[in-house]
Amino acid sequence: MKSKLISIEQAVSLIKNDDKIVVGGFVGSGHPEALTSAIEQRFLKEGQPRNLELYFVAGQGDSKDRGLNHFGNEGMVKRAVGGHWGLAPRLGKLALDNKIEAYNLPQGVISHMFRDIAAGKPGTITHVGLQTYVDPRLDGGKVNSRTTENIVEIINLDNRDYLRYKHFGIDVCLIRGTTADEFGNISMEQEVAPLDALSQAMATKQRGGIVICQVMRLARGGGINHLFVQIPGILVDYVVLVDMVKEPQLHMQTFLEQYNPYYSGQVQFPEDSLFKPMEMSIRKIIARRSTLELLPLGNCTVNLGIGMPEGVANVAREENVRDKMTLTVESGPVGGLPASGLSFGASYSPSCVLPQPSQFDFYDGGGLDIAFLGAGEIDAAGNVNVSKFGPKFAGCGGFINITQNARRVVFCTTFTADGLKVGAADNRLQILQEGKTAKFVEKVEQITFSGKYALEKGTIVTYVTERGVFQLDAEGLTLIEIAPGIDLQQDILDKMQFKPRVVASLKLMDPAIFSEGKMNVSG
Repeated sequence: MKSKLISIEQAVSLIKNDDKIVVGGFVGSGHPEALTSAIEQRFLKEGQPRNLELYFVAGQGDSKDRGLNHFGNEGMVKRAVGGHWGLAPRLGKLALDNKIEAYNLPQGVISHMFRDIAAGKPGTITHVGLQTYVDPRLDGGKVNSRTTENIVEIINLDNRDYLRYKHFGIDVCLIRGTTADEFGNISMEQEVAPLDALSQAMATKQRGGIVICQVMRLARGGGINHLFVQIPGILVDYVVLVDMVKEPQLHMQTFLEQYNPYYSGQVQFPEDSLFKPMEMSIRKIIARRSTLELLPLGNCTVNLGIGMPEGVANVAREENVRDKMTLTVESGPVGGLPASGLSFGASYSPSCVLPQPSQFDFYDGGGLDIAFLGAGEIDAAGNVNVSKFGPKFAGCGGFINITQNARRVVFCTTFTADGLKVGAADNRLQILQEGKTAKFVEKVEQITFSGKYALEKGTIVTYVTERGVFQLDAEGLTLIEIAPGIDLQQDILDKMQFKPRVVASLKLMDPAIFSEGKMNVSG
């Protein structure tokens, strides 16, 4: 591999001041940690490369030092455009402190932008982001006051509004694979997903840039089955080999696990034999009521957000209705069971794994029957904020793509935050300690989900909490169910910053939700 194999020092020396850099990955999966950490080391030692423009699709990091946190040094980056920032707080702080230009765009849109750049298209045109903070009539995806250039614009086609996301140049692309042969062909047999690597490499070559791929092993020409090649050598300029004996931490399958064969299909995950029901908790109560939204649909394709919504899969398994849902993750897995935490993006024994742009094609085209997602703030119009809360800036990730295109959306959230404690006894809910912070607010800080847009599209939207269930209709947020043991005025209305509509025939949530043992639901 004399022509393409170079040292990591040679690789990072190719990056110049003011370069436009693309970095691939999803949390820790597919992230070229050896390359990004070496870039930071060079900057700290030599003061360069400086003033980089950084472009990324999914969030990449461990909320501490790894991933895109390597770019979180003042002077290193002048502009960053990405889908999710919460796992890279060092980079995010530069944005919040107004020290870099920063944009937060929908993850699926950025994924498609690379593919569109590769095809030489004049921008990425989509409905995704309309009436959210990405819409230029609101914030245009800008994170701070330093960011002034409009990179999103409204266009009208056939009397309908769309957003056009402007494209950008690329000088260097940093991606990751498992194996490279002497021609630079790349396979990904131990990765969790191909992600955007192919589109990013193609886009880079279209823009005249160079592609550097980090791998963990080498093969001779012909040593990789051509059907397993994810990135052809014609798109790869340089290959960097990680020493897996001395520095395995620089090429982990995820930022949580060095290697898990369930994720890459070497071993079948025994989901039934390892299943353990959740203990009774507020999370289980919300997951149980949310699961009831699944039952009328029959077999359906589902996206589960990270955190609270993950409990839906566990409850479905306990209630023997797990076969009603095919779980998907925006990173590409279809089927199987999504992993969580720093392994989010992987799935245990998926039936297949799509490239991320194709997964978002499926999502944006309305392929999801139902999506279960969390919510930070909710207002009277049904708007939801999950992306920005004062000094806390996470970004939207795939949330906008998913919520604007799924046929049904279920938001799973506690009614209040910061200290809420509940119990369940005699098939009734007990509020043991109320949360200090209201989640149902007069106006959300940032519109990540637009209730108005959902109504225009005809999306069925439900908001499930431990003490009440709301639905979105033409009159706004409407309370349709209340938990047994809860006082409507004291426990719900008095804890909201607005007065929701309450249906005359207010129902009780199923008492079985608050009982020990199975609910014994059926589809």
